[in-house]
Amino acid sequence: MRRRARGLTSEERKLWAQVARSVRPLQGRALDLEPVPEPSAAPEPVALASAPSPVVQPRAAPKLPPLAPLERRTASALRRGRQEIEAVIDLHGMRQTEAHHALLAFLHRSQAGGLKVVLVITGKGAAGAVQDFPFGERGVLRRMVPHWLRLPDLRPLVVGFDEAAPHHGGSGALYVRLRRSGRGRMPG
Repeated sequence: MRRRARGLTSEERKLWAQVARSVRPLQGRALDLEPVPEPSAAPEPVALASAPSPVVQPRAAPKLPPLAPLERRTASALRRGRQEIEAVIDLHGMRQTEAHHALLAFLHRSQAGGLKVVLVITGKGAAGAVQDFPFGERGVLRRMVPHWLRLPDLRPLVVGFDEAAPHHGGSGALYVRLRRSGRGRMPG
């Protein structure tokens, strides 16, 4: 059996008219503001007495903290050896999935330990990799680690990152600045 279309209530018509007046039609389209005719003698439907169904608004995704490059003073101190790197992870030689999991665990441990700056060694890629592989892949981790550091699951951990100085690995390593752990802070 086919259902009959329900007509709009007077409240719904008023609301629609209000919404229709507040929008601007697309270019080349006209907005029909004719009032919807009231049904003459048809009584408005009566809602059955039941528990009101709450309207669930979709929750907005939490805003991700922005990434920022290392501060000039910190980067300079690291390059000149005046600031120590507090921990190091060497990912080269690992497969992507293994490296991703290792990086996640390392950054979580480092943040929980209160560390501020760590070094992530990705490697530069094998010298002969371009000839050895049919697709010319070279330095997969070197390309992927910056991408991973920008992903939503790592953004609460990472303030920013920058290429390391030559004596720390240069383009095959990254300085990563960590956010302070959320423990002990007042909710804001």
